[in-house]
Amino acid sequence: MLSRAVARHTPLRQAGDRGLLRFVNDTACRCNGVSRRKKSTAAPTAAAKAAPAPSSSAPADTEQSDVLPSLPRPLGVQEPPSTLRSSWRDDTMALMDQDYRLARRKHIVKEATKGYYSDLNATRKHGGKTWIAPQTLIREDHALYFPDISGNSLLKNETAHTTDICRGKVSVVAMLSTAVSEEHVDSFVRKTNKEYLSNPNYRYVQINLQENFAKAFLVSLYTSSLRRSIPEALHPTYLLSKQNMEYVREPLGMNNKHIGFVYLLDQQLRVRWAGGGLATPAETESLKVCAKVLLDRMKSK
Repeated sequence: MLSRAVARHTPLRQAGDRGLLRFVNDTACRCNGVSRRKKSTAAPTAAAKAAPAPSSSAPADTEQSDVLPSLPRPLGVQEPPSTLRSSWRDDTMALMDQDYRLARRKHIVKEATKGYYSDLNATRKHGGKTWIAPQTLIREDHALYFPDISGNSLLKNETAHTTDICRGKVSVVAMLSTAVSEEHVDSFVRKTNKEYLSNPNYRYVQINLQENFAKAFLVSLYTSSLRRSIPEALHPTYLLSKQNMEYVREPLGMNNKHIGFVYLLDQQLRVRWAGGGLATPAETESLKVCAKVLLDRMKSK
């Protein structure tokens, strides 16, 4: 009887042993899994601790992008300026020149893709200033010419040309179009004019440029007010101009209509120095120094 009972309960005991073994194995596997997960989570933590701190190159890159570059190229046009207007034959011959046509096409495409308020939006960063004036004169063999710009002077309200005013003199030419541009120009020329305006070999030329005919008409209505605000000695060299500058803005670096630009010309009407926007102290000083260099060279000849 006992042997039968033992025989009858043996399969049950074996099944129970197998269940217990399976339970132990499952528990062990779960424990091993937990330990593995702990190790895996601990490993990245250690790696994170060992990893170097994030580089601060992003802020550095931002700071570098905020630094304005120096003037990248000589400004001006290739041909010497002339007060003579081009004839119909000259214009026709120019249109037959392939390089001339390609340059005009490139300009038209650039202007067509430019937004109406792009110049105004550009003033939000650095006040529209895009380059820093050079600290020294542009080399004579690399310098380009300042184009002829005509306008009515405050002296006699007659047409005058920058070519006639500046030839044979060391000239500072200021391009004005807005009240803000007047502040920009003044920040450049204040010290230079104070030092050299009495020099007979020095010219200070202001060009109030209004390419829009409506604006030009409004400015002409305030000519008498301008005469009262501008010193009488500067009336002959203050020009009210409505000349179309569309194809010389890029060569002169005048990439924004709302800011002022200043150019230093030598006796041959070549642009030897240029600045734009609100001047830094270094730019103000560099204009004064460069003007002195040209005046001294002229005096020594």
